[in-house]
Amino acid sequence: MKMYRKLYGAAFLLSMMAMSPAVESARAQDAAPAPAKKTAPKAKPVAAKVAPTPVLEPMAIELLKASCARLAAAHSMSFTAEVAYESPSRMGFPLSYSTKSEVVMQRPDKLRVITLGDGPASEFYYDGKVMMAYAPAEDLVAIADAPPTIDETMEVAYHNAAIYFPFDDVLVSDPYKDISDDLRMAFYIGQSNVVGGVATDMVAYDTGGVFVEVWIGVDDKLPRQLRAIYADDPQKLRHRLDLSNWQIDPNVSADFFTTAKAATAKHIKFARPDAPLPPRAGTKGKTSTTPKPAATPKSASTPNSSQ
Repeated sequence: MKMYRKLYGAAFLLSMMAMSPAVESARAQDAAPAPAKKTAPKAKPVAAKVAPTPVLEPMAIELLKASCARLAAAHSMSFTAEVAYESPSRMGFPLSYSTKSEVVMQRPDKLRVITLGDGPASEFYYDGKVMMAYAPAEDLVAIADAPPTIDETMEVAYHNAAIYFPFDDVLVSDPYKDISDDLRMAFYIGQSNVVGGVATDMVAYDTGGVFVEVWIGVDDKLPRQLRAIYADDPQKLRHRLDLSNWQIDPNVSADFFTTAKAATAKHIKFARPDAPLPPRAGTKGKTSTTPKPAATPKSASTPNSSQ
């Protein structure tokens, strides 16, 4: 780097000397008359940049549509979802954390998610009328009225209580619409006989904000693994979802989507863990300015908010 600075400095001084009037006058006395300067060619106009046309390979689109159609056609299904995600460490290198969820759903209005992992365990139940989040270790439950569909319930649970499932694209009523709305690129990679213990077709696609690689079962068209990187993440941390133990259209009883634990558990508000504190007496609706504690106890937030 120092050598580069010296070379750059010398070149800069020489260029300044060449531009000096004294030096130019001395050179003019000994030099022959300079030839007439040639007119510099006119710069060509720069063409306006055109947005790239989406590259959507027909085979990739066909496989994505087939997989989404298989999921959308299921009246009920169950599967195991193992999620691995990276998080920055103090040293700058990413650390990997994992969760494991046992999922059962019945369209249009029933869902159960039991989650274990690198963090507090949680249980989520939705029976078409009520949704509840239960923390077994703390014996806490948050209950709220729910919309009439799984799609709407997941949306409300996210906005009202920060409850999010990384596999929600598998549960929605129209999985392909969630992909196709912002689809910018999709291409076929090839086949694999490693992932999920079955033959799979590998497809990569870009929705503009997320680059995803998915492994789809050759025979059953069910997704077996997804890997994602977010475009706006400067560290390009990786997220991985493994889906296994698939059962399509199993018979599930209605009482499977509720729990008796709610009757004896301590009830807390169904709200985001970062919700503002309630107003103090006499403030007439103003947000409390009481300083937040350095660390919020797990019991102070809605169970399952770390999904």
